[in-house]
Amino acid sequence: MSAPEAFHAGEQALQARVGVQAHMAQIGPRVLRDHMPEQHREFFGLLPFVVVGSVDAQGQPWASVLAGAPGFMTSPDPTHLHIRAHALPHDPLQRTLREGASIGLLGMQPHTRRRNRMNGTAQLRDDGLVVEVGQSFGNCPKYIQAREPAWVPTAEASTVVHQGPALDAESRALIRAADTFFVATAHPDAARTHERRHGVDVSHRGGAPGFVKVDGERLTVPDFAGNQFFNTLGNLALNPLAGLLFMDFERGQRLYLAARASLVWDGAELAAFQGAERLLRLDITQAVRVQGGLPLRWGAAERSAHLAHMGTWPS
Repeated sequence: MSAPEAFHAGEQALQARVGVQAHMAQIGPRVLRDHMPEQHREFFGLLPFVVVGSVDAQGQPWASVLAGAPGFMTSPDPTHLHIRAHALPHDPLQRTLREGASIGLLGMQPHTRRRNRMNGTAQLRDDGLVVEVGQSFGNCPKYIQAREPAWVPTAEASTVVHQGPALDAESRALIRAADTFFVATAHPDAARTHERRHGVDVSHRGGAPGFVKVDGERLTVPDFAGNQFFNTLGNLALNPLAGLLFMDFERGQRLYLAARASLVWDGAELAAFQGAERLLRLDITQAVRVQGGLPLRWGAAERSAHLAHMGTWPS
């Protein structure tokens, strides 16, 4: 990719706002590849799960999870990833995945704090899907809580225990206890073009338990210093819709949320959270909480050392 093609207009606008656009224009073409390096191809094959971002027929992004025994993802060549898994019961991916759809992938190995991302297009197969690479890139290990996932061959039956335009009390409690969630966003042209900058992205957010503040149907999340790609926030600058996934690592629940996002760049609320460079505000429009059906078990968490100097929300 040539330098002008590395980042789209929303990403460039965020980079310009924080004074790094010229620098990122130089390094972007070196790290945002149109293929997976060998290390990434091998890495996906080690994982028992992958997080997936997709967009529904109304243009709403959703964050999902696919799981399988390590080896359920293989790369036959540097531009394709074969995922032998189907959407979990009640996962939005059941209705968003279609031939040629733009999707985003996040492969993460929490206990080693490795993560790699890939955005591309889906080719449906009887045993799952093949993703053709649009962009492939690594991410820094900051803010990942080190807990080891393990695939289990059978999962308990799943049930939708809450669904509607608002959060219920247990969903709010799950969010307040979370140290990790995933966020899917999309360029406004994601459903209409295969221009590789204009796809769907899914990313990780981590913090100490309680880092997501809940006020009714509004979530507020501190945005810490990162790699300055601004893939998530750049998409939101052009298209404010987001999909969130919270996984309850203790009880096996999944909470899928649709939200409308905005950014807070200054003010007392931002100043109240030490280490936050801006705030991500998410107003919930849909919520689906599922009990069971996730074939993963999780080890104990070791908090990221990068959170040691981060603040907390005032009580």
